[in-house]
Amino acid sequence: MKRTFDPIETGIIWSRLVSVADEMVSALVRTSFSTMVRESGDYSCMVFDSRGRLLSQGTASVPSFTGTGPATLAGLLKAFPAEALRDGDVLLTNDPWIGTGHVYDVNIVKPIFLSDRLIGFALSVSHLADIGGIGYGTGARDNYEEGVCIPPVKLFEDGRPNRFVFDLIEANVRFRELVIGDIYSNVAACTVAAQAMTDLLVEYDLDDTAEVADAIFELTRSAVRDVLKGLPQGEFRSRLPVEGVRDDTKIELAILITISDGKVTFDFEGTSPIVNSGINVPLCYTRAYCYFCFKTIVAPNIPNNQAILDFVSLTAPPNCILNAERPAATGGRHILGHHVAPLIFGALEEVVPLHVQADCGMICQINFRGRSPAGRDYSYILFTSGGYGAFADLDGRAVLPGPSNMIGIPVEVWEENTGITVVRKEFRPDSGGAGEHQGGAGQIIELRNDTGGVLDATFFGSRTTLPARGFGGGRAGSLRSLSLDGRPVSPKSRTDVVPGSVIVLHEAGGGGFGDPKRRPVARIEGDIKAGLVSESYAREQYPDQFEKQRDRGSGIASGRGSR
Repeated sequence: MKRTFDPIETGIIWSRLVSVADEMVSALVRTSFSTMVRESGDYSCMVFDSRGRLLSQGTASVPSFTGTGPATLAGLLKAFPAEALRDGDVLLTNDPWIGTGHVYDVNIVKPIFLSDRLIGFALSVSHLADIGGIGYGTGARDNYEEGVCIPPVKLFEDGRPNRFVFDLIEANVRFRELVIGDIYSNVAACTVAAQAMTDLLVEYDLDDTAEVADAIFELTRSAVRDVLKGLPQGEFRSRLPVEGVRDDTKIELAILITISDGKVTFDFEGTSPIVNSGINVPLCYTRAYCYFCFKTIVAPNIPNNQAILDFVSLTAPPNCILNAERPAATGGRHILGHHVAPLIFGALEEVVPLHVQADCGMICQINFRGRSPAGRDYSYILFTSGGYGAFADLDGRAVLPGPSNMIGIPVEVWEENTGITVVRKEFRPDSGGAGEHQGGAGQIIELRNDTGGVLDATFFGSRTTLPARGFGGGRAGSLRSLSLDGRPVSPKSRTDVVPGSVIVLHEAGGGGFGDPKRRPVARIEGDIKAGLVSESYAREQYPDQFEKQRDRGSGIASGRGSR
């Protein structure tokens, strides 16, 4: 007999399932060997029901990974059907077209059993320090150069490690301790989830997760349908130019969004074709950011689950740059993939202005490979951020990443692990776009190679020629710039950094939202006092407010009559 759940009981179990995913995150972070996971949050953890439907994600997970997770599990179960799995099995893949879009992310899945019955799955994803090939970057000409691509395999079978798989990985990576350690960390996270899930079912006297999942999904569908009924129906288009590998090359992204009959469809017809370098985006990654945008618009306060994703469909021409097919190089797929969010928001700017965001300054990455003064070989990513794009009713935050949510590593931890000194890290004044709501400021970061040896540095940057756009009359943010010893550095390049050399990053500002003439004087004064804008910039961007204050005999931020 099918069990029924009232809304209160459903909500309680739903919250517990989110807690299970959060426990996975805690286990992964505590046991991780690399700073990418332990400090920067380059991971996601998810829990699925016995039918492979997403139940919950860790609260602090990366949108792209949670968006690819359902298809990753489906791909693994296609290779290893659920009925053939046993307790103690653990599956692995880093195939870009099954996983997260590039080979550097490992996907670990553990089927969960209770009394020999399959009751669900745990999936953990994290970025590895290395996977062989030419190393993390955009310089590969095809996927084969980027490293070892591991198809779906059993990493553990009946609880026993598959030595061939471990030996294969160890034989092909540069930093074995970091890589194998992080793989085991992902396994540990899934093991924690398995124990928590079985405890939950025993506590609530449940035989399976599927029935409570149905109740959760029905609550979710009802909430999403109500929002969709209030959205304008129709077709909405947008185009967005994006920098290519070189500053003088441009890529065009295009989208047609159709809102009709309680569904949202994203069509990327008209998008530029793939290129001969590692910035191509497999469709799984594009889909993830369609999910992200859909959820932020229709269900921002509902925990993520399968029912939300089922309202979304998408199409893209084969081998356009947002639907790159094998064996296209995809190592830096996030550089283009992150632009899916502003592309979608741009199409809906006038449709749902209260639910979209002006463009963000976006993250910049530098992958450093070297040896610390303590003699430890490493490959670590430094994630830096531009300013957050503003909203129709809210300023963009300074130095906040979007649409990804990577964490800036603490300076002390970074210097201890790498031997790279952070000489300067401060707000970049005047970088956020003006508007009724100001775009977030970027930052200035100065790094010095104090390792005593040569560093291999690979840059992943955008917004160097095309700034973050403002919406609703708001102005664009400032451009990003990168330099090495005073000379400009290409934002998608790889170079040696000799001892004592200095890298300086000027991070891009976020776009503003709304007519700058409507920005309150008090907000302008606050920005000046906080060091986010200079008085000269404020006079230039908000002349009407200064003129009004002058006519009244008071001054902005100078203290003349401001009190």
